[in-house]
Amino acid sequence: MIHFLMPALGADMDEGRLDEWRIAPGDTVTRGQIVAVVETTKAAVEIECWHDGVVDRLLVPIGETVAVGTPLAILREPGDEPGESSSAASSVAAPAGSEPVAAQSLTQTTTAQPTAPIGHRLWVSPVARRTAGGLGVDLKTVTGTGPQGAITLHDVEHAAASKSVEAQYKTPKPTAPPPPASQAPKSAAEKARGRGAAMRASIAAAMSRSKREIPHYYLADEIILDTAQAWLTEQNAGRSITERLLMAVLQLKAVALATTRFPEFNGFWRDDHFEPANGCHVGVAISLRGGGLVAPAIHDVGEKPLGELMEDLTDLVARARAGSLRSSEMSDPTITVTNLGEKGVDSVFGVIYPQQVAIVGFGRPAQRVVVVDGGIRVATTVHASLAADHRASDGARGALFLAEINQLLQRPHDL
Repeated sequence: MIHFLMPALGADMDEGRLDEWRIAPGDTVTRGQIVAVVETTKAAVEIECWHDGVVDRLLVPIGETVAVGTPLAILREPGDEPGESSSAASSVAAPAGSEPVAAQSLTQTTTAQPTAPIGHRLWVSPVARRTAGGLGVDLKTVTGTGPQGAITLHDVEHAAASKSVEAQYKTPKPTAPPPPASQAPKSAAEKARGRGAAMRASIAAAMSRSKREIPHYYLADEIILDTAQAWLTEQNAGRSITERLLMAVLQLKAVALATTRFPEFNGFWRDDHFEPANGCHVGVAISLRGGGLVAPAIHDVGEKPLGELMEDLTDLVARARAGSLRSSEMSDPTITVTNLGEKGVDSVFGVIYPQQVAIVGFGRPAQRVVVVDGGIRVATTVHASLAADHRASDGARGALFLAEINQLLQRPHDL
């Protein structure tokens, strides 16, 4: 039997609320399949399964908030008999105060003894919960027809229609006095402010940990972009507007390729030693419309053609701002790139996201006076920066790493 655990979706996540199950007992699941949706302070994250198996039991009901490392479901492996797990579940949850489970520990093989089944709770799909709030339907009065008795959108709409019919034939009851302001339901604006405050607290906790634990050092370089811009103009001339490449994809690809020569900037500091990553999954810092930011990963950046990378970037930004990301995108970044060029700043010096060891920043491309081959001319340049962990690398290697990014951007045809 395998316990499927609440994953750690970054250093700033301690808990999450289960919003949706996309599996049911008896379903066969495969590695990479989306099996659940978890609400965090930053987004609704689609949780991927990391093992093949058959669903034996779902342990956490929809709407429940649980800590990272808590078992969410039990999967059967080949050879396991149905019901072997009985009602084993929450007794193997991570103890209070323990460190968040790493992304690789999304599932855990266990031989825990059976415990008592969890009590009955109300299971409601996210869309049904939102619709019920809008229609004024009390979910406690609705009978669910979905998997395991979950209340679906159809159930809510049916209850609302019945309520409307009954209201036509019943004598209206006296209206109850409004609740005190302290007990009144929160408006959408108040909920948004609450979520924003929670996100800011999560970001602050992660960045405070970063500055407290990671000995940062900072380097910067000015990169001439004339060759890259001319190459982009030529490439985009034969593309439709929706397929045109941005300078950002060249920067992402250059960073990823540079890590192949300087792998000490691509990985994690764990248990007092550096662990190099198997591939380069670049976290892209994305500002959210309501405030705050996320930095989900684009996988295997160094291996992708620029056209595919542009599609991935466009899709990732759209889903991040819609609040719909995947667990692997939140837990897999091996190095982060932040680009504030469109905000009009010349330089940005990032704070490393634990447990990564580096973050590369790009400022605003602008025309500046530079010296080239002993002559003075005006060129389009960008200030690139590196914040790196002194436990994993030194400034000399960091300087060579930035220089390699510079050289790659001078040869865009090689990207």
